[in-house]
Amino acid sequence: MLAHHIVKYIGRTCTAIAIGGFVSGAAFAQQAADSVAPEGASQGSFTGMSPRITAAFEAKDAGKPVIARNWMVAAANPHAVQAGADVLARGGTAADALVAVQAMLGLVEPQSSGLGGGAFLVWYDAASGRLTTLDGRETAPLAVTPQLFQDDQGVPLGFFDAVVGGRSVGTPGTPALMAAAHEKWGNQPWAELLAPSVALAEKGFAVSPRLAGLVADDAERLATSETTASYFMPNGTPVQAGDTLKNPDYARTVAAMAERGVEAFYTGDIARDIVGAVQGATNPGVLSEVDLSIYRVKERDALCAPYHGHEVCGMGPPSSGALAVGQILGLLENADLSAGPADADVLRLIGDASRLAFADRGRYVADTDYVPVPVTGMLDPSYLAERAKLLQGDDALPEVTAGAPAFDHALNFADDISIELPSTSHVSIVDSMGNVASMTTTIENGFGSRLMVRGFLLNNELTDFSFRSHTDGVPIANRVEPGKRPRSSMAPTIVMKDGAPVLAVGSPGGSRIIGYVAGAIIAHLDWGMDVQQAAALPHAINRFGPYDLEEGTDAAAMADALMGLGYEVNTRALTSGLHMISIGDDLRGGADPRREGIALGE
Repeated sequence: MLAHHIVKYIGRTCTAIAIGGFVSGAAFAQQAADSVAPEGASQGSFTGMSPRITAAFEAKDAGKPVIARNWMVAAANPHAVQAGADVLARGGTAADALVAVQAMLGLVEPQSSGLGGGAFLVWYDAASGRLTTLDGRETAPLAVTPQLFQDDQGVPLGFFDAVVGGRSVGTPGTPALMAAAHEKWGNQPWAELLAPSVALAEKGFAVSPRLAGLVADDAERLATSETTASYFMPNGTPVQAGDTLKNPDYARTVAAMAERGVEAFYTGDIARDIVGAVQGATNPGVLSEVDLSIYRVKERDALCAPYHGHEVCGMGPPSSGALAVGQILGLLENADLSAGPADADVLRLIGDASRLAFADRGRYVADTDYVPVPVTGMLDPSYLAERAKLLQGDDALPEVTAGAPAFDHALNFADDISIELPSTSHVSIVDSMGNVASMTTTIENGFGSRLMVRGFLLNNELTDFSFRSHTDGVPIANRVEPGKRPRSSMAPTIVMKDGAPVLAVGSPGGSRIIGYVAGAIIAHLDWGMDVQQAAALPHAINRFGPYDLEEGTDAAAMADALMGLGYEVNTRALTSGLHMISIGDDLRGGADPRREGIALGE
């Protein structure tokens, strides 16, 4: 295995809490993040779909996993799940199914991911037993400067002042990742995988309650682009749940890719229109046709961390996902979590482990093609054991700072100042050959830059860079630079045991993704919960020190106990989107009930 060796709904039969973390950075970043609500949960069900789709919803509503023998797909929208299931049923690979799922998500869940965004894929190849990853993260245009997100006085812009318009748009990577995965591991014709999304875009689909609610909530920002507004708010009125929404522009874009391959996206008329939209926006950006033409997916080694007899494997830098999840779990390797997730001291241990992991993340993690990152040192068991001594007290750590992991380079970076918010989506797939795919895909904030071109939304991924390049003269590792990939929290994960995959998991959620994924892994491996129970757990997420508790759940009941340990507590919606598949004698799929996804298998 190629890897560096170095974590509204309660299941009816379980009462437990999922935990996670973030750390110190800047008060301005915390305030900005807290001022923006996450994507809302689904408020209704899909009707008129196949009996198998209906059965999958019924299983999720009952808090039970979907069980299959041959293959399974779990994703955020039933149209996308059905597209992937059809591919798997006819003998396609998980890579083939990913292409069909992503093309459909870009149509029916456009606020979360799509052709205008980026993605990370963790892949287990059954034939070789090898784990690898594909980095389809967006890149900064060659013409960016360190002042990209600063005003004339060098003061960081407000979050949405940076997001809305062309300034925040990075070079999209999702289409290139789809093509790379298909070329490496697919066995079905490319055009056939894209055909269902073309057909549905032409026919139209029923607007889901979740999409309708998100459009209504974001109507003012969507109205800043005439093209975007005309699609989501025809005649000036936001689309309503149940409305039929057609997207002929998307159909033509995907049809062009089906006919001419992914180059149809990165060159020619589509590329020119993307650049025109970015440079012609009221808040213009500097993306060019050259940036699009030179974009390449990068294959990188999977990053693995040991935890309780397993290997937890994911995406290394520019993602901080596998590093932070691995550090959280490594810090807890010898901790006693047996009291379970409703115990205040267990919350303290996991919450402060998260804070310690995110302290290192904020100081050291960025695109390794541009800055050195002490990956091995951050996951070294002796380093984590020393850091874990900080967890031996009885109360919340009064403050958390980055550690000093071993590295053969002089590390002198300032803590990052960046804001990372949803929108994002996650897909987990196991095919009949035993291949496993775990892919997290995003356009960053809900509806991205709010710029729509050729039927899809463009990302605002550049706002994942720090808005400042230096602090007191010390450089920030995650500063914006030409061609660089912004740091991410996306954490697509495959858990291995004895050289074989046993779990595929991931979630959307911006900077909370790491906490959602770490919590789900702990729930499944340590507390014996099945994947549906783990996906449905109420959340308690510790980021900057305060605990965020999921409103309306048993998590909120832990407020007094956590305040007694010295934490500040906030109660709010925590809309994760976990999609999980456990792999053993059978396949078991779980889908987060906070969103409208399902698991489906055969």
